[in-house]
Amino acid sequence: MQKLLQYISVAFFVAILSGCGSAKLSVADEQMARGEYYDASRTYRKVYNNLTKKEERQQRGVVAFRMAECYRHLNMSARASAAYQNAIRYGYPDSMAYFHLGKSLQAEGKYQPAIKAYEEFLATDPKGAEAARTGIAGCRIAQEMKKSPTRYVVKNAKLFNSRRSDFAPMFLDKSLDALYFTTTNEKVTGAHRSEITGMKKSDIWVSRKNERGEWQRPESAEGDLNTEHDEGIISFSPDGQTMYLTRARREPNSDTGVEIYTSQRSDARWSTPVKYEITADTLSNYGHPAVSPDGEWLYFTSDMPGGFGGKDIWRITLHSPIGTLENLGEFINTPGDEVFPYMREDSLLYFSSDGHAGLGGLDIFKARLQPSGGWSVVNMGVPVNSSADDFGITFGEGESGYFSSNRNDGRGYDHLYSFVLPDLKITISGMVLDKDEEPVPNAIIRIIGNDGSNQKASGKLDGSFSFPLQRGVRYVMLAGARGYLNAKQEFTSDTAEVDADYNVDFILASITKPNVVDNIFYDFDKATLRPESCVALDSIVQVLHDNPNVTIEMASHTDRWGSEEYNINLSQRRAQSVIDYLISKGIRKDRLQPQGYGKSRPKTITKRLAREFPQFKEGDVLNEEFVSQLPEELQEIADQINRRTEFQVLSTDYKMY
Repeated sequence: MQKLLQYISVAFFVAILSGCGSAKLSVADEQMARGEYYDASRTYRKVYNNLTKKEERQQRGVVAFRMAECYRHLNMSARASAAYQNAIRYGYPDSMAYFHLGKSLQAEGKYQPAIKAYEEFLATDPKGAEAARTGIAGCRIAQEMKKSPTRYVVKNAKLFNSRRSDFAPMFLDKSLDALYFTTTNEKVTGAHRSEITGMKKSDIWVSRKNERGEWQRPESAEGDLNTEHDEGIISFSPDGQTMYLTRARREPNSDTGVEIYTSQRSDARWSTPVKYEITADTLSNYGHPAVSPDGEWLYFTSDMPGGFGGKDIWRITLHSPIGTLENLGEFINTPGDEVFPYMREDSLLYFSSDGHAGLGGLDIFKARLQPSGGWSVVNMGVPVNSSADDFGITFGEGESGYFSSNRNDGRGYDHLYSFVLPDLKITISGMVLDKDEEPVPNAIIRIIGNDGSNQKASGKLDGSFSFPLQRGVRYVMLAGARGYLNAKQEFTSDTAEVDADYNVDFILASITKPNVVDNIFYDFDKATLRPESCVALDSIVQVLHDNPNVTIEMASHTDRWGSEEYNINLSQRRAQSVIDYLISKGIRKDRLQPQGYGKSRPKTITKRLAREFPQFKEGDVLNEEFVSQLPEELQEIADQINRRTEFQVLSTDYKMY
């Protein structure tokens, strides 16, 4: 049995009787048979310590194994591992010692030793191969999950937790201002401690929010819910007026039965619980109720016949229970235990299991109903799951809520934890600049996604902008400003679940002044375009496609060398080569005008050029007189700057007829 009081299976399949007796093996065995694991573990410990003779080694191994079994049921994994190891050391013959050692080591997060123990078990007892192989798979999966945790943020919900076990939280209704949970704190109803766990019997408590939305300290649920028995593991009807709860009912000289009860709310008080009849089977146990969001189904955990082994998840209709009992089937249930169902949506189930491969103990799984009728089951991963028991999840607003876990508690006590999946912070930001790399203030940026999104905003005075994005969406962005041509960018955001900031800069071409096109190259003394010029030329094609209403002059300039006539002719031919390339790419001829200026228009140094070539200052005109007075190495740089290709907007009202 994986959990006891924590399941309210405080009594799942056990009898609660009093008495401890002397440190005799027969007394310990009787306590264990009744499911009094806490008392039995103490008695076995005394017996074990008294077996000191060499001839008592075999008996010492038997006692160590039974003591380990008690610790296993109490979720004291470290103590269980040590006791199983002692049982093996003293020659305990049952190979299950290796199997349970693997389980307890896995629950401690000691995955490599756990794999070794499982393999030892497989070598001696192939009958339990499926469970052992699942354990090995879980250990290997766990190591990978720890390397790649999910984005969930998990924190100890200290306000709700006591020094004992607190578990199985559940919101009352959609207002999310009342959180109920099960507790064994020292203030619960009843004075008797459980012989199973050593703690007081569990009650149902509640915490509420005040007017400021702050959670208040928990208190016992009002009304007649709590008794000297164990109550807990609850769910509510959609309107919050009916509570479904688990109760471990004890009667003298008989096993304790775990059953589902209902209670009605009136004036914030809960009525005396009434047993909810599921079947005529009085030998099986029924617990962990979970009402579907539409109020039609009650999901629950039971060991009744017809399941897949251990405890299974079943469901029954609430309005016509006769003949509607269903096992959720092999996709959900395994030979292990499937417990704590929670229906978030009518086709979205959360539950805990030690039968599916996981990190150790109980893990929380998410299962979605498929059109085929099967379920797609996914482990919720780290940090929601740990090597310990993780169970009893409930969701509040969005991807947030609470669950319970006995992680980091050597006594095996459970505590409530909050979880939240933070919103991904995916943005795109950048600058809008002109061709001289100066900021273009107050640009208008529009971004359209193939998910139907459409955003529009103004850039800042410094040219910067930023937009929020969604994962895995293809976007088209368009930037424009008064006095400039539009520019377009396309990209697709990543699908990875990580924060990301994409950077895209827009370079806008001026309408009122020439725009230099860098990286256009010709062979020496020729007008033939070199292949490496294509990237720059294609950028002009894109500008013309993004601005279909403009016509341009494509101008070519030379340096100071050669005759005026020769340079005019060469630059004209080079400008025509660019025009021919643009036409070959689908740009209409009547939008383009070639112009060769030779050396007649020397370049004036801009801010960008001054940053790139600090040998010059902004405003310097690189005419023949200025350049000829420069040192030889600067003359070559000046000549290079003058050898350029530019385009100038001629009109912005072009229409194709």
